[in-house]
Amino acid sequence: MARQVRAEQTRATIITAAAELFDRQGYESTSLSDIVEHAHVTKGALYFHFAAKEDLAHAVLELQSATCRKLARDTEIRGHTSLEALMRLTFCIARMSAEDPVLRAGLRLATGGTRPRPPLSHPFTEWLDIVTARLLGAVKEADVHPDVDIDVVAHSLVCFFVGTRVVGRSRESVARQPRRTAEMWQILIRGLVPVTRRARYLSLAARLEREIAPV
Repeated sequence: MARQVRAEQTRATIITAAAELFDRQGYESTSLSDIVEHAHVTKGALYFHFAAKEDLAHAVLELQSATCRKLARDTEIRGHTSLEALMRLTFCIARMSAEDPVLRAGLRLATGGTRPRPPLSHPFTEWLDIVTARLLGAVKEADVHPDVDIDVVAHSLVCFFVGTRVVGRSRESVARQPRRTAEMWQILIRGLVPVTRRARYLSLAARLEREIAPV
């Protein structure tokens, strides 16, 4: 049992080290030797868990997917409206991206053309599915105008959220993400939410920004 625990800890250490390097310098510019050195493990330990760099990239994408799906479930089961659950999900991802190199690396891998192996879906496909489901719920709850094109809005929201983080990578600190996420929602709420419900969600966006902003 102790050996199994150590093996799991070593695997996690390798994945985290790979994620940090993928995020910092990109997948193509990172070698297995770089990962071995950064993780402070032997080459034998790395090859025991991963046969190639592609396996490490897939492991990062798997962890990113699991984290995002868990966040989506958590926000859904707490009794929030569909729109609030969606807003909370984006703010949670923004906060965790500042703390978790796996989420940052997963985004860089996904935008860099790395394809996950089936049956794992591409991250953006997963996000589109989650966003679409929440928006459909919001229409039923009268929090989003019934005549909006849900597919177009879902696509635009994912592109907005991803694009903000990609552009921000080279232009500003990751700590700026809460502000950018709030700005995104301020624009979307004014275009999607009926006037009678708009103040509630604008207030929510401001509150969520304050809750996750770095101290």
